[in-house]
Amino acid sequence: MQTDAARRLWQAIEPLHAAVYFAPETAAAAKDVGLKGYWMGYFAGRAAPLGPVGPEPVTATFFGFAPWMVARALPDAWGFARPDQVLSTRVAAVVSVLQPFLDKAEAEELASLLEAAVGGCSFDGRPLAAAWSSVDVDGAGGGPVAAAWLGTSVLREHRGDGHVAAAVGLGLTGLETSITHVASGALSRQVWQPTRGWTDEEWDSAAARLATRGVLDGDGRLTAAGKALRAGLEESTDRLAMGPVEALGPDGVERVVALAGGVSQKLTEAGVVPAVTPIGTGTAR
Repeated sequence: MQTDAARRLWQAIEPLHAAVYFAPETAAAAKDVGLKGYWMGYFAGRAAPLGPVGPEPVTATFFGFAPWMVARALPDAWGFARPDQVLSTRVAAVVSVLQPFLDKAEAEELASLLEAAVGGCSFDGRPLAAAWSSVDVDGAGGGPVAAAWLGTSVLREHRGDGHVAAAVGLGLTGLETSITHVASGALSRQVWQPTRGWTDEEWDSAAARLATRGVLDGDGRLTAAGKALRAGLEESTDRLAMGPVEALGPDGVERVVALAGGVSQKLTEAGVVPAVTPIGTGTAR
């Protein structure tokens, strides 16, 4: 199968997964369990399957965030709520958001397909995906919608872990990877930089390093070499995400794209997930 199938699979499931980052219900759930502010809820919620970790492993695995931003949330979050509490309330909240958009039969079929896809994942060197794969569906609230959402979570973190490995292999830091993403035209610096916590000085210094390396030109755009590097990064990301695609087979991929893509479109049309987001929904991560 061609590696573009991995990208199509991701584009179909990512908005469905991303409801957890934008729905007010999940922010309210984090507040109710004792967490302080959106970003504490984000870092604690996404990292919860790893246990009560500190900022260093989360900065490393999430890859694109300024260290200070993570350190403002962790480990303090675990003084307000245990990881299992954060996780169970987070899943329950996102399930309540998704249920109106996904009937029981669709949820059951999608959950079954995504379970098969997760079965094709290799978790070697993929800490976030491995952690999310260990989450017990029943312990997180149970039901087919929860199972389907957890399936999207494992698959997007599996792809994300692969993306990080590919970027590091190309000699890129998390910030430099973000800058090449912006320079590709996928979204603007004004959208991306504030959500990742980097100062102008840090951003400009990293951009200067990329210019010295021949990746960016004087206007901050990708050079021919930069475009080749970025294309190689995306190709490697797709290739490293082929395990789930091969487990599903062509028909399975098409069915997931139809089911998850349909739900994702409804979520976008309803305004639950923005059409353009700082997490790269629908574009290269």
